Amino acid sequence: MELLVTNSPFSQEQSELLNRVLPTLTESQRVWLSGYLTALGAAAVAPSAASAPAAVNVQAATAPVSAAAKDVTVLFGSQTDNARGLAKKFAKKLEESGYKVSLSAMSDFKPNTLKKLENLLILVSTHGEGEPPDNAISFYEFLHSKRAPELSGLRYSVLALGDMSYEFYCQTGKDFDKRLEELGGKRLVPRADCDVDFEEPAAEWMNAVTASLGEGVPAQSAGTAAAPLADTGAGTEYSRSNPFCAEVLENLNLNGRGSDRETRHIELSLEGSNLKYEPGDSLGVFPENHPGLVDEFIEAMGWQPQEPVAAGKSGGQLPLREALIRHYEITVLTKPLLEQAAGLAPGSGIKELLAPGREQELRAYIQDRDLLDLAQDYHLKGIIPAGDFVKILRKIPARMYSISSSPEAYPDEVHLTVRAVRYESQGRDRYGVCSTLLAERVQAGDKLPVFIQSNSNFKLPENPETPVIMIGPGTGVAPFRAFLGEREESGAAGKTWLFYGDQHFSTDFLYQVEWQRWLKEGVLTRMDVAFSRDTDQKVYVQHRMLEKAGELYKWLREGAAVYVCGDEKRMAHDVHTALATILEREGGLSSEEAAEYLTLMQQQKRYQRDVY
Repeated sequence: MELLVTNSPFSQEQSELLNRVLPTLTESQRVWLSGYLTALGAAAVAPSAASAPAAVNVQAATAPVSAAAKDVTVLFGSQTDNARGLAKKFAKKLEESGYKVSLSAMSDFKPNTLKKLENLLILVSTHGEGEPPDNAISFYEFLHSKRAPELSGLRYSVLALGDMSYEFYCQTGKDFDKRLEELGGKRLVPRADCDVDFEEPAAEWMNAVTASLGEGVPAQSAGTAAAPLADTGAGTEYSRSNPFCAEVLENLNLNGRGSDRETRHIELSLEGSNLKYEPGDSLGVFPENHPGLVDEFIEAMGWQPQEPVAAGKSGGQLPLREALIRHYEITVLTKPLLEQAAGLAPGSGIKELLAPGREQELRAYIQDRDLLDLAQDYHLKGIIPAGDFVKILRKIPARMYSISSSPEAYPDEVHLTVRAVRYESQGRDRYGVCSTLLAERVQAGDKLPVFIQSNSNFKLPENPETPVIMIGPGTGVAPFRAFLGEREESGAAGKTWLFYGDQHFSTDFLYQVEWQRWLKEGVLTRMDVAFSRDTDQKVYVQHRMLEKAGELYKWLREGAAVYVCGDEKRMAHDVHTALATILEREGGLSSEEAAEYLTLMQQQKRYQRDVY
């Protein structure tokens, strides 16, 4: 980027400064600077300003805000509370800056008030394969319908949360951003797309939006990284950015001898952490890569294990092998990663894989392979220095697990139910990063870095008399162990019904003794099970639901809340279809009316899902 002194309003000295600084800015810094200049340009300029010094005090510069522009609406759509948590932090930040803020989940927002808004900030995650989260569906559908109003008077910006390992990365945020523009809205600042390590880019977006709204400028200059959103205090408040090292108290295999599955029950101590959770929340665990895979990858690239390389954004260095084990993701390929790898190895053939017309081939390659495959398939040995390659890798993301314990039943403890992932593909054995770590290399007395991830979208009814229907095959049963443990401790009197399934009754009936005790004591009113490999025809939980359709419909008419946990792609879809079928068959509803009934249940928080 070169500025020409001849036709620019800048002096030679200013042009030289700009020429040195602008090419070094990151994308987030450009976004911040754009927002800052917008806010500065909105300021009223006094007649004597022409003679004022050219230097600007970034810390002190502010722009007056009209009374109308002081109203800001912040909407969030969130499946696991990340967008919700960020929205709450940003709303507080804006209120402290003098704004009148309306904060709402998209499911609670009245769409017919949209045309009255002047400033709209959307924070939304993407669920599954490019789908909006459950509490964003109704607003998303309204905005993309013919009923959506013209919004030429609206200023807006979107913060999109996602996972770059998915093909439709941040798709819901992109959809909202595009649709609001189509309806006539004007962006305050460009949309920000955040990967799983979202705190810093989210903070930068918030700073840019604040500046663009005209309420002053963030405390840090454009060249300074934004502060983390999480407040870690003096090291005593633990969070995603400051995880607690929890001691492993117990690590047991729940499957019986002869099972082809391995499901670990893991108990962790939270003593001294001050971490609090509720049934329905999740625990984030930061894993390590399998040492054997790291060794193979280093060999395939022709590197030296002890070579020092950068370890994350902190600027510190570690031996290559340790950095790859502890800091960098090496088991997931993404299109952006391949694009950067192609730039580091231009003659390798990776660029050809990315060529237009080969999208399906690229999709298949990414889905089934990891970095070791990439190194071997494209003969990268000795081509790319280790120090250059680690710069394109992202941090190992935390793995999220539904908590399977009640804090009332197990004070200062948190329990997990984790199935070890192992399979063969492309002639190699593969294994889940975190699940295999927990199954093979973590023992009682070891410590794991963890944090609590709240989930306001998966909570027991406030009224303890409300009947509860729980559907959770396999490890999806984890939160329902927490639910029943909590209801036992609180003495909740409402009826409970659990649908559970797995492969074999004799070897795969997770927590069988506990369910039987709760049935005997009345904490669990009834239980229906489906063991798919014990019968000639495979029977799953949705089949049991349909078998009990009459009774299940009766519970729904009584106001029962329905909870679903587990696999999204198949199980959750099949269960949703079964619920709709029951409403049609037993309630006499049309397919459209059944769909509307389930949507209403979601809006009333009577139908909640924790699916992945």
